[in-house]
Amino acid sequence: MAPPMSAGSFLSLLKAEGLTVVEVGDWEHHNRNHKGPWGPVHGVMIHHTVTSGSLRTVEICRDGYSGLPGPLCHGVITKDGRVHLVGYGRSNHAGLGDDDVLRAVIAEKALPPDNEANTDGNRHFYGFECENLGDGEDPWPEAQLDAIERAATAVCRHHGWTARSVIGHLEWQPGKIDPRGFTMAAMRDRIHERLK
Repeated sequence: MAPPMSAGSFLSLLKAEGLTVVEVGDWEHHNRNHKGPWGPVHGVMIHHTVTSGSLRTVEICRDGYSGLPGPLCHGVITKDGRVHLVGYGRSNHAGLGDDDVLRAVIAEKALPPDNEANTDGNRHFYGFECENLGDGEDPWPEAQLDAIERAATAVCRHHGWTARSVIGHLEWQPGKIDPRGFTMAAMRDRIHERLK
């Protein structure tokens, strides 16, 4: 069982991994903790935003929208490779997912199919939303892929996790397709190499 790291540690570790970090407002205290616990944490979840334009994307992820209040993640990774911190604590990013997937993440084993939505993922995962239309055609610049790799690696390094603790939303919740445009297997390979 891993308690979440402090907001200060999160910021420091991201910078230590070579990332350019933008702090958005009072991100350290912007969360959904009043809706339930955050932690123990077991992994990192990667998403795409289905938005374009970095400024608008960051605003949506910080503030949310009708029916889903923000923050919608901990960090927004824009196409230029910057990580915008918009919240820290429980955030509305993972939703309900598969308890078998969570057990596999905890055990760092191959993931089973996600065929249930019975477990609170917002409690157990760090979340990074990545600016992309999610149509399979919008490009993923190398600066952005590198930032996803580095951000996930920073969290894994702190907790002593392997790359198997990093999953996509599509591997957690039935019906989700994100991130679309690269494979999580390829991203885990990159994270594995960086963790060496």
